[in-house]
Formats: sequence, structure tokens, C-alpha cells
Amino acid sequence: MAKVELKQPIVEEISNSIKDAQAVVLVNYSGLTVEQDTILRKELRESGVNYKVYKNTMMRRAFEGTACEELDKHLHGTNALAISDTDATAPARILAKYAKQYPALELVAGIVEGSYNDQAGIQALSQIPSREELLGKLLGSMQAPITNLARVLNQIAEAGGADAAAEAKASAPEAEAEAPAAE
Repeated sequence: MAKVELKQPIVEEISNSIKDAQAVVLVNYSGLTVEQDTILRKELRESGVNYKVYKNTMMRRAFEGTACEELDKHLHGTNALAISDTDATAPARILAKYAKQYPALELVAGIVEGSYNDQAGIQALSQIPSREELLGKLLGSMQAPITNLARVLNQIAEAGGADAAAEAKASAPEAEAEAPAAE
């Protein structure tokens, strides 16, 4: 079996992974310990991000004719790909978090929603909250006026109840004063 035949399935695997991806982030992982790499992989996997080490030549072949072709200039050294089909910011966010913890991990570049981002661009994307966080903030901002309205109505009702009680007390001594006079 020729070398090309052995390499073709790997190139196809990479091509299929990046075809419909929201985000493809290239990282240099050299210097990470096995323990650090295991922790990183676990969090990426839990977030639905596929993280895998490929040979640069395989990635170069798979990137031909795709938006990822711009990553070719970064394919030297020890690289890995973090690919997400659903969340455009998850790979950058998680990898940036670990790059702070483990300086050996280096964000190189990436393609997010079809656009090339250099290292600074990937760092900027890492600051964007996850979709769930954004939805939570949106829901919170939508609920805030309703909650405030309910609080105000409750205060009015309590104040109205207190006013009615005060009026009842105020009119009670008058009624008592009138009652003895009637005798």
C-alpha cells in the first residue's frame, strides 16, 4: 500500500471535520504535560469541541481550497486543531483560558464562521461569552422589567393595605366618640 493511500483517510477526516465547522482554531501545544493536555481535552470534549493533533502536511492537504487555507502559513512545529460545529467561540474561549494557566499552550490562528483570525483575533473572540451565557443575560434583561413591575405592584398593594388599616384606625376613635354621645 502506498504512503498516499495511507494518508488519504486522515486528510478526508480533517476535510470532513472542517467542512461545516463554525470555528477551527490552530494551537501549538508543545511543552504541555500529559496531565495538562488531558485536562484541556476533557473540557473541550464536554463543550462539544473536537481537539486533535494532526501532521502539518495532512492539515495542509485538507485545507486546500477551503477557508482554512489561510492557516497554511502557520503550519510549522507541533500543532493541533480545535474544531466546533455548533459554537463559534467555544474553542477560542476554552483554549485561551488554558493558555493563561499553561503558558506552553499557544493560540496560533483560526477560522471562525469562514473568516481568518490571527492570534489577536482569536484572543478577542475568547472574550465573547458562550451562547448559553448570552441567552441567560437576554432572559434576565427581559425578566427585569416584569420583576420590577411585580415589585412595584406588591408595594402599592401593601401600601394600600396599610392606608386602609390606618383609615380604619382613624375612623374607629371617631365612631367610639360618637357612640357614647348617643347614650
